[in-house]
Amino acid sequence: MPSHSHHLMNHRIKQFLVAAAVLGSAHTALAAERNPALDILVKKGLITAEERAQALESAAVAKMAEGPKKAAWYETLKIDGYTQVRQTEQLNDAAKLIGGLPADRSVDPVQSIVIRRARFKITGDIGRVSLYTQFDLAASVDSGTSRNFGLQTRDIYADIALDEDREHRIRVGVSKVPYGWVNLQSSQNRLAIERPEALNSAVEGERDQGVYYMYADKASRALFKKHNAEGFKGSGDYAVFAAGFFSGAGLNKADNNGEVHSLVRFTYPWVSASGQMYEAGIGGYAGRFMVTPAAITGVGTPVAATQRQTTDGFKDRRASAHFIMFPQPWGIEAEWTSGQGPQLNNARTIIDECYLEGGYVQASYRYQYGEGSELIPFVRWNYYDGARKFGTNAHKMVVNDLDLGFEWQWRPEVELSMMYSLTGERTNATGTSIIKDARRLAIQLQFNY
Repeated sequence: MPSHSHHLMNHRIKQFLVAAAVLGSAHTALAAERNPALDILVKKGLITAEERAQALESAAVAKMAEGPKKAAWYETLKIDGYTQVRQTEQLNDAAKLIGGLPADRSVDPVQSIVIRRARFKITGDIGRVSLYTQFDLAASVDSGTSRNFGLQTRDIYADIALDEDREHRIRVGVSKVPYGWVNLQSSQNRLAIERPEALNSAVEGERDQGVYYMYADKASRALFKKHNAEGFKGSGDYAVFAAGFFSGAGLNKADNNGEVHSLVRFTYPWVSASGQMYEAGIGGYAGRFMVTPAAITGVGTPVAATQRQTTDGFKDRRASAHFIMFPQPWGIEAEWTSGQGPQLNNARTIIDECYLEGGYVQASYRYQYGEGSELIPFVRWNYYDGARKFGTNAHKMVVNDLDLGFEWQWRPEVELSMMYSLTGERTNATGTSIIKDARRLAIQLQFNY
């Protein structure tokens, strides 16, 4: 008869073979259901079918006890982006006199096809920290008759969650300044070719260096996400309540007066009993802004009205209010701003603090058809009476446009937009004259990735 030690050795060999077979297939999704190595052991009579079942059951229990594997930080990274190719045609002589717009270099008689934006985004989570970085590969400045494409940082910030539900967070870095609504809406989602000047003149480029406290309950954050994930053209999750400070000098510019702008914003999304989604809010900021002076032919270099304006900058403060009815299928966007900021006088000799106001109203209709295809016609009234503080000498801007257009999403990854603009009156690129009855047509192809 076999000795006890012989039985013990066979038992240990069997245990080793079973363990090796289980571990060898543990990395596969089917390890808990079938295991070729164990099947071979059963076939050769080294283990019984019952022992095979027990081994698989034990392996499954052990795997469940381990819990889900925590992803490494680099496994949470997401890469996406979009590119916009645009051409604008000046349809009459008056439109050619405009000469260019601050946010749209395609509006110029000497321009043809331009890459307006080429965005590349990287996002991810590391524990309680959410990272967001965005670059633009078409953001370099024109030089003479040539243009060299370069890489510019558009966003690089972190959201630090203060609680497990991420309702309270601190945002630090270069990010969109949480002022208004349309400024926060991504160009990837916006219907009109460019943002209205009344809102965009507050923060050209929409971004600055800053730090903000942001709060949004879980239900509101879910709605913010739904607005964009389901194609309702939302502005994104910039919190229900935000307060903080930003440089005020502008995107990718060093502070030039040592004073920060303070900001507060409140917006609230809700759903009516009928299922219609809305959002409404108010906000404002205050600070001092340094204007870039330059000599004017025949006039000289304008001077500030007071000594403090020369050393510390001009009062720069605005308030805004917005109301949004998301397109289901009809949609309405309305936003208005007013305040005080630097402006060059009519004689073009002195820069002083002047009143400003403006905004826009937009109506749209969303028609969905097929799989991922839709057509959204829209009409927008765009008005501004103020100044362009980021422009040289903060020259006056007058805008009174009616825009008609549509966005056709052939597939989720390809969109074609067209916008026809009727200008009641608008200042030219240097603010020296007002152009009336100008007409232009913009066509844009956008591909998302």
